[in-house]
Amino acid sequence: MPEAVVIIVGAGPSGLAVAGCLSRLQIPYLLLEREDCFASLWKKYSYDRLHLHLPKQSCELPHMSFPSSYPTYVPKKQFIQYLDDYVARFKISPMYQRNVESANYDQGYEKWVVKAMNNDEGCGEVEEYLGKFLVVATGETANPYVPEVEGLSSFDGEVLHSTRFKSGVEFKNKNVLVVGSGNSGMEIALDLANHGAKTSIIVRSPVHFLSRWMVYLAVVLSSYLSLSKVDSLTVLLSKLVYGDLTKYGIGRPKEGPFLMKKKYSRYPTVDVGTCNKIKSGEIQVLPAEIGSIGGNDVELKNGKSYQFDSIVFCTGFKRSTNLWLKGDDYLLGEDGISKQSFPNHWKGKKGLYCVGLSRRGFYGASIDAQNIANDIKSSL
Repeated sequence: MPEAVVIIVGAGPSGLAVAGCLSRLQIPYLLLEREDCFASLWKKYSYDRLHLHLPKQSCELPHMSFPSSYPTYVPKKQFIQYLDDYVARFKISPMYQRNVESANYDQGYEKWVVKAMNNDEGCGEVEEYLGKFLVVATGETANPYVPEVEGLSSFDGEVLHSTRFKSGVEFKNKNVLVVGSGNSGMEIALDLANHGAKTSIIVRSPVHFLSRWMVYLAVVLSSYLSLSKVDSLTVLLSKLVYGDLTKYGIGRPKEGPFLMKKKYSRYPTVDVGTCNKIKSGEIQVLPAEIGSIGGNDVELKNGKSYQFDSIVFCTGFKRSTNLWLKGDDYLLGEDGISKQSFPNHWKGKKGLYCVGLSRRGFYGASIDAQNIANDIKSSL
């Protein structure tokens, strides 16, 4: 049974951050990744126009800054290059195509036993690994989710999840429906409209529109002001910049954007041009969810019907940590997110840790990784 001091599950930015910190402290580890590359969400499952929504200083991994030549809001291509350089610098070597099926703490060994299916080149064998410490770094965006919709299988056009969308260029002059009004949905709708698609987006719930500078200001002010005061200020700024959007089919939530993020994990929409497209009519807002589909006809629950050539589901992700990690009920919820309160959300019992699962972005994951590595070092 292969043995290491630390087993890390997941080679996204969070897993790489832990690996980098452990490498600096010369602590041996195994890094298991179910895909055939690290940071697969960025490399394989993200759209081309994607940028970081926060300034680069807030998104750095531990012990390595972004190059000074990079723009403030780093685009996808340069962020991937940064991750490539990070892996090279800390000599990180993930074990790819290892899909973890179970992880249990063995009282006899006093270690974690992790079982993973090796799918490399069709191997199809279950491998077992032994580790004194286990770090869950599977991320907030693990498994793409598409809701069940009556008649969806009968749709005559193309149906895809946001993880398969690359660019709006292939949808020029097509009628495209975007389902989901989070950041991915709003930005994909913008990309479609920019490339000449006749774009509609379903917006079922009220939305907070914030610009990048509003979000950055809120992050800075959160160190000095209460959450309610930060929310009040950002809502005021949003009203001044974006005005009343109800006539376009978009309401503003009664609760503040960062309170909603904390309570319901609902992120505010960081606007990069979508709002102007909605106001100009280039993006049509449909304020009702899908009722049923037949052929190219999409009937909404408000009784109205529309025809579309393609549907893009920007409906988020589900996490499956609870299916393979045993004995973690106190640390992670069924949604795979940490149950523990900040700042102790990253540490469990018997050498169990989680990183990047507190909805605090890259900055939070970086702090988690450093805390975990230092805690392991002190334990050893």
